Amino acid sequence: MITIYDIAKRANVSAMTVSRVINNSGRISEKTKAKVKKIMEELNYVPNSTARSLVKQETKTLSLLITDVTNPFYTTLARGAEDAAMQLGYKLLLGNSDENLVKEKEYVDIILSTRVDGVLFAPAGDGSLDHLQSLQRHRIPFVLLDREVPGIESDMVVGESKEGARQLVGHLIKLGHKRIALVNGSSTISTARQRFTGYWEALKLNDIPFDERLVMELGYKQLEDASQLDPLLQLEAPPTAIFAANNFLAVGIVAALRSKRIRVPDHMSIACFDDLGLASLLNPFLTVASQPAYQFGFLGTQLLVERIQQKLDSNWRKIILPSELIARESTRQLG
Repeated sequence: MITIYDIAKRANVSAMTVSRVINNSGRISEKTKAKVKKIMEELNYVPNSTARSLVKQETKTLSLLITDVTNPFYTTLARGAEDAAMQLGYKLLLGNSDENLVKEKEYVDIILSTRVDGVLFAPAGDGSLDHLQSLQRHRIPFVLLDREVPGIESDMVVGESKEGARQLVGHLIKLGHKRIALVNGSSTISTARQRFTGYWEALKLNDIPFDERLVMELGYKQLEDASQLDPLLQLEAPPTAIFAANNFLAVGIVAALRSKRIRVPDHMSIACFDDLGLASLLNPFLTVASQPAYQFGFLGTQLLVERIQQKLDSNWRKIILPSELIARESTRQLG
């Protein structure tokens, strides 16, 4: 195998000079550059990318760590991140934490050992603080996507979770619903807290009493069993509408209600955060607060690459993307 030492010997220069020609660094005469490049071509020399990354302290590789690769929101986000990375000359490695902090830590350990230039990070929750601080200690730039973590300052691309929730619940109220349940993610996740606040504010703005029995925390994964809805359905005054905090919860709720012969929207209206991607084109059913998932990934990657290339370590930027209320067949006028 041809090495830089072979090139250096043939060109009668030092190995460091060859390395500088390969990496386009340092002050070298055009004559010497031309001679070294000609010999590289004659010997069919291909620079070793790992060796180059050690010299230049970059790998042109980014990591994307999301919480659920099967969720259409994150699938679309990943597409946006990859497209931006390729346009900017980077490759993208994907990790999936499954909303699990232990699995997330394993991925962070891999990231630290494989030398990526930066990380696009959708945190599993507030417990991600230690993992993000570990990246900070190792001086690996990162951008938070979709969720914030108290105690961490960084670039981030997030949505208007509170406002989107307020709009969805307001839409249900306009349809005549007053007994509106919230099936939410864990309160250890920033978006779940924000969506609860939007739910609560919508009720307050419309003089509807808050009933804590109508609020459930089931996490952002799909329902495991239809009986999980029983605490809501068995109330003396059960809800007439359910606000699901994400699309996966909504799909599980609709399936659970059907198994109980509760028809949507005839017997129960359903609205949720995040659309279902291509599935919504084939069967436009759910009323949603749709977020521009592709832009989360695309803009996040642009922020990350800017921070890497400009070696920024302050002046954090926060992009807040609005949601769009799309009313469909899963909600109906009451009475």
